[in-house]
Amino acid sequence: MKLFKYIIIGFLFGFGMWKLEAVSTFRIIEMFHFQSFHMYGIIISGVIVGMIITQLFKKGKIKTIQGETIKIDDKSRTWWRYILGGIIFGMGWALTGVCSGMMFVLVGSGYTVFIVFIGAALLGTFAYGYFRKALPH
Repeated sequence: MKLFKYIIIGFLFGFGMWKLEAVSTFRIIEMFHFQSFHMYGIIISGVIVGMIITQLFKKGKIKTIQGETIKIDDKSRTWWRYILGGIIFGMGWALTGVCSGMMFVLVGSGYTVFIVFIGAALLGTFAYGYFRKALPH
């Protein structure tokens, strides 16, 4: 029963993204061609909300459901790994035409071909976990 609220929140988030056309390949291609602000507006809104919530957690103004405070360590100042990770993420997004989080929304919308993309994303995640110690961080 505890997981039910997360399922509802995930459903509402996915439905919202679907209604906002964030899963539309046309909208994503339009964004990468700098033809529309639609997707950038969604992304910027998410970044701003994420920044506000993160700062509230850091200052102890909000706590977890269990009432615990979250300690968030500062990120490393080595910027190259964030640039490289962003390039890899962006290339995957451009090649598939869909953001990794929206793959689940598309599968739920009936586009079952995205099960292949979810499998590839999971395979990449497991490969990273396996080779993590050998990679420079």
